[in-house]
Amino acid sequence: MTAGPAEEGDEQLSLPGIARAKARQATPPKVRKPTVLAEVDPIARVLVDLPLAHLDRPFDYGVPEQMAATAVAGARVKVRFAGQDVDGFVLERAATSTHAGRIQPLRRVVSSEPVLAPAIAALVADVAARYAGTRSDVLRLAVPSRHATTEKVASTPGPAITVRADHGPWAAYPGGAGLLDALGAGGNPRVVWAAGPGEDWAALLAEAVVAAASSGRGVLVCLPDRRDVDRLDGALRSRLGTDQHVVLTADAGPAHRYAAFLAVSRGAVRVVIGTRAAAFAPVHDLGLVAIWDDGDDLYAEPRAPYPHAREVLLLRAQREGAAALLGAHGRSVEAEYLLRSGWAAEVALPREELRRRVAVSVAGASDREQERDPAAGAARLPHGVFDVIRDGLVTGPVLVQTPRAGYATRLSCDSCRTPAACPVCHGPLGIAAAHTPPTCRWCGTVAASWRCPECGGRGLRAPVLGDRRTAEELGRAFPSVPVRSSAGDRVLAEIARRPTIVVATPGAEPWVAGGYAAVVLLDTWLLLARSDLRAEEEALRRWTNAAALVGPGPGLFPGPIPGRVIAVGDPARPVLQALVRWDAAGFAQREIVERQEAHLPPASRVATVSGPAGAVEHALAGVGLPEGAEVLGPVLIDEGERFVVRVPRMSGAALSTALQTMQAQRSARKEAHLRVEVDPIEIG
Repeated sequence: MTAGPAEEGDEQLSLPGIARAKARQATPPKVRKPTVLAEVDPIARVLVDLPLAHLDRPFDYGVPEQMAATAVAGARVKVRFAGQDVDGFVLERAATSTHAGRIQPLRRVVSSEPVLAPAIAALVADVAARYAGTRSDVLRLAVPSRHATTEKVASTPGPAITVRADHGPWAAYPGGAGLLDALGAGGNPRVVWAAGPGEDWAALLAEAVVAAASSGRGVLVCLPDRRDVDRLDGALRSRLGTDQHVVLTADAGPAHRYAAFLAVSRGAVRVVIGTRAAAFAPVHDLGLVAIWDDGDDLYAEPRAPYPHAREVLLLRAQREGAAALLGAHGRSVEAEYLLRSGWAAEVALPREELRRRVAVSVAGASDREQERDPAAGAARLPHGVFDVIRDGLVTGPVLVQTPRAGYATRLSCDSCRTPAACPVCHGPLGIAAAHTPPTCRWCGTVAASWRCPECGGRGLRAPVLGDRRTAEELGRAFPSVPVRSSAGDRVLAEIARRPTIVVATPGAEPWVAGGYAAVVLLDTWLLLARSDLRAEEEALRRWTNAAALVGPGPGLFPGPIPGRVIAVGDPARPVLQALVRWDAAGFAQREIVERQEAHLPPASRVATVSGPAGAVEHALAGVGLPEGAEVLGPVLIDEGERFVVRVPRMSGAALSTALQTMQAQRSARKEAHLRVEVDPIEIG
């Protein structure tokens, strides 16, 4: 029997979904029970993870009774904000709130682990203020992502450090023993240390770490890259054992990095070394912050608000009353400014000791060399360089530094010197290896039939040669000697001290125990050709770091002779003369004077503001810049335009505050974000 229309309708009304809907309509709405807050400190001040500049402040939330024991200061929490659940950190607990409206409760405690220590929370605020950024951006740099499994594993504290510092490695430095004594006694000296040539800087830095750690305080050391971290790691293991320090680097896996972070945060380990990622490590009772080769651009964070690890460490030393040690073979302008202002004292080798350790010359600079080789000033490899290499190979390895990796990185017409460009995209042509055709370095087009658009010539020359071509030429000149390259993804960490030619790019020079028998610096003009404020300073730093790897050679009479370093370049350039005199400090002093006259850092505070055309000028016009501010620009860039704002150094904090206010106003109006960099390392 089939059902009629009326019966079918009755069946439809009895479907389960409709029945439940009717039941919901008939049921009165549930009355939400009021949240019972904790009896003690029921208010949590939470720094909410929001990228909006106008919301960069703590917000008050209620602490439910069931979260009273877990919502501790530094814990990760979830809160309700603008109708969404967002992450945040508890900055502190309080008894009352100044908020007049209804206070929402915390949604949940993600983890009761206090990962944001009060000292680091204060540092985060300092860094955000210094670089005109937001605390949420700085927090991403300071606190690593949570790894729940690792968090469940307890951190075992190592035994107390009872080792005492060995003054021996520092004996040649006036004031070196006093530095170690002050650190061991719990003092807070501030020192700029000029490490001498042929020095095992990792061993000396390890003794400074031991001295500070033996006083029961924490130590934090930042180094440019993983190779430097590994060297100091080995030196500390030999002095302190394997469980007294941790390594924090960005390239470590999430579990390993978080485990090391927790060991420091929980106080199980008080000595931390690492790359710029370690600058925010929550070291307990911090007694010493140190940085090696602070002029290296790897210390500049590429993410907003673009802080420099050196400045982060100096802020920590100032805030936490810790000692500070800036070490390098060269001298950054910022380190010299610390000496000039009296904030730090210098520890360096006497001039007599420097002359005993190293002798630097420029190829073709003497009259005798000019008579012997009139073309020495124009040759890439003059006779003097071959003489130095030949003499050095008698006793050990020889280092040859060349600025570019690859084979022939630039090509030009052999007749008229016009740069060779790709016929498709107009990118630069280069040669990747011997017997290969010229290829575009941008789009990969093979230009085997290239013809010069200016003169019609087909011949090509290579004005810029890389490490592979240099190694090939030296291999032909010294066929019985092994030649090794260290560049790009083929970096050698260390080599044995035997006759070998090592061709390396700046920063990729391998370490050798006892030092190189000789060091050759090629194509010095190429490092100086950069159109950048720091071109000469950076060139001198790279040359000095390579030259410092030289070791003393055996003399005809008792005692060693200075290690031989030869540079190929224009001997009249002041920066090369500074290298010959081994006077990076004097060069930095002259740079400071020039920058004072030009109103450039560190004598002045400079910020660049970039964004869409028209937006930057409008934003700067609407913000109250400090008195004496100069606005330069605009300069057209790919993103639109860029302005440069500079003020006297004493107005630096006011400039950062003004730029923070500008960003907050634009954020509140939902206007396009502008890129703000305070004291950028490059002002091109």
